Amino acid sequence: MTDPHLRSVISERRQLINLAYRLLGSLAEAEDVVQETYLRWYALPERQRQEVAAPGAWLTTVASRICLDLLGSARARRERYVGEWIPEPLPDRSEWLGGPSPADPADRVTLDESISMAFLVVLDSMTPAERVAFVLHDVFRYSFAEVAEIVGRTPAACRQLASSARRRISTAQGPSGTRHAEVIRDFKRAWETQDIEALIGLLDPNATATADSGGLAPAFLHPINGGERIARAWIGIAARSPEVTLLERTVNGQPGLVAQLADTIVSVYAFDIADNRITRIWAIRNPEKLSLWAAG
Repeated sequence: MTDPHLRSVISERRQLINLAYRLLGSLAEAEDVVQETYLRWYALPERQRQEVAAPGAWLTTVASRICLDLLGSARARRERYVGEWIPEPLPDRSEWLGGPSPADPADRVTLDESISMAFLVVLDSMTPAERVAFVLHDVFRYSFAEVAEIVGRTPAACRQLASSARRRISTAQGPSGTRHAEVIRDFKRAWETQDIEALIGLLDPNATATADSGGLAPAFLHPINGGERIARAWIGIAARSPEVTLLERTVNGQPGLVAQLADTIVSVYAFDIADNRITRIWAIRNPEKLSLWAAG
């Protein structure tokens, strides 16, 4: 079997992983989508493949439609999920698998503001059509005519979907800076020393903390609301786990923390910060979502 498009088809893998991860919030599912996309490409008769003028566009269309179908069924799956569901956290390139040379396909995900945990959590609150229209247009710069062909709606309808999504996501696009890293460092120090007053001072009074264990690790099942309540909960965590080491790490392109027990990363913490106070904490405890993380 020959494929005159082989080089261009293979080169699309990075783009497809980037797209599918943003749409699904799961690297494992993104890998499955890309594999299925390539299977469908090579299932085409050879003559039909040769007639495809833009293989990249064909692959993106198929991958997006697979993601759209998965998003439609995800809500039912989430109803059976134990506790809250948080997108799979990604380490920084230099931290993947404990070294500078990450393994494929993890190295296919480009870290930028559209990969932050805050961004992904807001995406997850959208309808499947909103999510696909917004990501394709605003993140990957597809025209609304192209988006319409993919999602099966008119360009005008896709424009409305993206506009609705844009209003929701506007608050999740603030870039992190040096001061944000300092806030996380101060939080780590206060947590380690069990300084509850310092923790309360670093947390917004209306902050929310959410944990995701999938029932596979100890974690609080429902979000904790209020800075003081979160501070007391985190003091309790520290008291129960004195052998855990906290490490500063980059989580989805933003300053974060990981908890290490012996040689294993048991928790990843992502944060959202506004006016130098922590407004959201996402604690990912599900070991199935921590496979990319390594101690060190």
